[in-house]
Amino acid sequence: MKLALFSDIHSNLYALEAVLSDIEKFSVDTAICCGDLVGYGAHPNEVVKLIAEKDISTVMGNYDDGVGFDRLLCGCDFKNEEEARRGEKSLLWTRQKITSENKQILKQLPRKLEFEIEGRKVLVIHGSHRALNEYLHEKLPQAEVARLFEETGADIIFCGHTHIPYVRRYKDKFLVNVGTVGKPKPHARVVKRFSNDAMWIYADINKDDILFKLMLVPYNFEKSAEAIEEAGLPQHFADYIRGINPDF
Repeated sequence: MKLALFSDIHSNLYALEAVLSDIEKFSVDTAICCGDLVGYGAHPNEVVKLIAEKDISTVMGNYDDGVGFDRLLCGCDFKNEEEARRGEKSLLWTRQKITSENKQILKQLPRKLEFEIEGRKVLVIHGSHRALNEYLHEKLPQAEVARLFEETGADIIFCGHTHIPYVRRYKDKFLVNVGTVGKPKPHARVVKRFSNDAMWIYADINKDDILFKLMLVPYNFEKSAEAIEEAGLPQHFADYIRGINPDF
């Protein structure tokens, strides 16, 4: 079975359109989103509407929860007060802009998806099975990875939230982070450089073997950055899309 998995669009419509167009080239059986449709970018309603129109199975991300339920906080792990201030402004702006119809869609997103492929149990989550905003980092200790599979009973786990893609193998089981469509972070160990590209994971799961492939998709990121500026969102978000950031 061939799957396309992506995550963390964060209201970046142009990145999402590019990813969906790229996915169409691969004749996958289904596409799945690991959450965080909204936040940071300038097109929350357009993103939610497109995901709904395409009928893409989607789990709830921490930002979807924050906007859908009008939370005061998005559940993000901010490094400092300035980053927290920007995050709060993004959450408030998105809550004000989202339509009641799209808010209802966000509220109804499931916290997980579970299904079986060729005898393998698959779990799709945003952060972890315990919490939407828990980070399953690539360097998670092996004992924690073992505990993860023991607690979930899954053979393959797809997640997002960190924005950094990776594949971790534990015995015959796999933990796969699908990266981010619309808000890039440093992931030099994966692609050897910072990339403005949107990304998704191609997964081919057969009875005898499994393939996971990171797909990088160029798009007009400058258009996304300009939309952020025009919306009056923090300049930092536009710079982030462009790769102008001290973190890089």
